[in-house]
Amino acid sequence: MTQPYRFGWFDWFCLWYPPGWLILFNRHWQHYKPDEGGWRWLEYGLFLLPGGFYLALLLRWLRLKVRSLVQSPATILNTEPDPVYQKAFQQEILTPIVSRYFRATLLDVENLPEKGSLIVAMNHAGMCFPWDFVSLGLLLSQQRDWQIQPLAHPIFFDHPWLMWWLPKGWTQVLGGVRAERQSFEAATNASHAEPRVLLYAPEGWRGLSKGWQQRYHLATFDPSFLRLSLRDRVPVLPIVCIGSESLHPLTVNIPWLARWLGMPLFPLSPLVLVFVLFPSMGVWARRTRLQYYIQPVEQPWKQVQPNGKTQARLTYQMAEALRSRLQTVIEKVRSKE
Repeated sequence: MTQPYRFGWFDWFCLWYPPGWLILFNRHWQHYKPDEGGWRWLEYGLFLLPGGFYLALLLRWLRLKVRSLVQSPATILNTEPDPVYQKAFQQEILTPIVSRYFRATLLDVENLPEKGSLIVAMNHAGMCFPWDFVSLGLLLSQQRDWQIQPLAHPIFFDHPWLMWWLPKGWTQVLGGVRAERQSFEAATNASHAEPRVLLYAPEGWRGLSKGWQQRYHLATFDPSFLRLSLRDRVPVLPIVCIGSESLHPLTVNIPWLARWLGMPLFPLSPLVLVFVLFPSMGVWARRTRLQYYIQPVEQPWKQVQPNGKTQARLTYQMAEALRSRLQTVIEKVRSKE
């Protein structure tokens, strides 16, 4: 049995030094999972130097190229969701980051149900690694013994950049669900033996890419989560996050450059020059205080009984009504700051 991961001086240094966060993620993975093609110590050291990541990437590519010529193919890793590793990653890596760096807190916990499947609908912002959702997943798991699965854009599963940054299959092993209709529907299917809690962003990439000027303003909600809630009678738990807008401040989105790079967004801010010098900072974000305001659980099927002809219109109206309520909560919280 693998021993728990223990923070040494180098790990604490990586936690303090922004380019080192990617090292933490990969070192923790390699502690539990055999990864012949993963990063090595020399390459980790280069992460910490300006421009060193590019040399580390070249060294790793050459190492894997040579190995493919002289050795048999590497063992294929199991990329199925792994609750044991999820728990270890939460306790050993996420807890110090979320509690000490992002200072995340759950508020109005009395609105949190005790059991059962849920679709957690939360506003999404930051234009960076989705720390608002990652932190929420950790906080919910500390409150309830739930199987929590974030709905993630396909970029987190198969984009070439992230496949080099993070271990292969990392998102799947941690329980990520592709933000595609078939995967979403399968995750909420009532046939599952165990209750599931799905973290969902109704704004989608519209919320993440709205930029600094539109912070605290919710984008249009996609009603797909309400259609699935009605179909499978899965309650919706709305949550408002305050603080995610400051994860990557003063940011604007450059759509044409994002399309050219095959990405859903391209953030431009004063921090971009630092990111160019230290690409390993792609999983880092600015220190902020994440506060989550839990709203009462909603059961949409008790509000309406749509038929095939009216469901699309009704779910859109319900999504807009929920967006309006959450916008009111955001304005009320900000007025007290």
